Amino acid sequence: MPKSMTGFARVEVVSEPLTIIWEIRSVNHRFLDISVRTHEEFRWLESSCRSRVKAILGRGRIECTLKIGFSEGYTKKTILNNQILEELGAIQSEVEKLYPKASQLTILEMLRWPGVLTEECAKQEVVVNVSMEALDDALNSLVEARQNEGQRLMEVLLERCDDISSIINLIRSRADVLEKFQYERLREKLEKLSLDLNEERLEQEIVLLLQRLDISEEIDRIDGHVMEVRNILKTDGPIGRRLDFQVQELNREANTLASKSQDSDITRQSVDLKVLIEQMREQAQNLE
Repeated sequence: MPKSMTGFARVEVVSEPLTIIWEIRSVNHRFLDISVRTHEEFRWLESSCRSRVKAILGRGRIECTLKIGFSEGYTKKTILNNQILEELGAIQSEVEKLYPKASQLTILEMLRWPGVLTEECAKQEVVVNVSMEALDDALNSLVEARQNEGQRLMEVLLERCDDISSIINLIRSRADVLEKFQYERLREKLEKLSLDLNEERLEQEIVLLLQRLDISEEIDRIDGHVMEVRNILKTDGPIGRRLDFQVQELNREANTLASKSQDSDITRQSVDLKVLIEQMREQAQNLE
């Protein structure tokens, strides 16, 4: 079943003292583009998040937002990071050698240095397990949403295929009627030119001119591309790029057909055809 690249999922999990909230938004994109937003304190979870998203999704711009809260009354213990403090002291000693008159950092300034003091929350292992389980639930919900939207898009695309086939049948019928008319009109024009042509040469010239106006090949190719679109929609896995190629080919054939048209009805139907193909292109761009 085709999957849309558009979807949204939100999961909230409470596991004392943690409250984990994941929000995932997905929109169409040529490739897989993942962004993760969370508090700086939990930035270390980003790598695990990206790995899980890559394992589930193939294309789309994915925005993951992680919020982690703590239950009321939960107190965090302040931890002194001795390693950063020692590194800071070593740097200060080097600076004093180069600039003896430089003032030293006070204890308060050192404690305010980023990373020297941190707040201990729940154990890291607990945070990882709960947040990743919640992420898996959110990704499953997102996949379901993308599948539902993909089903809707498939139905729309199949309707466009039906509409295109209906117009092509009208154009084919009209072209069959016009063929004899165009033959007679071309013969009349050539005869009026009073060219010194025998009957065989006259027929050859008419056939050459008719071939330039013939749209049967374009009609057949459009039929073939529509059939291929239907086949692609029946396949599993990512189909967006294959579908986009077929829609481009449909548009190319429709443009050629319109440029060859010498009939107002076929010209009007060609315009309708191009509108349908453009609608198909817009829908196909949302499929993975």
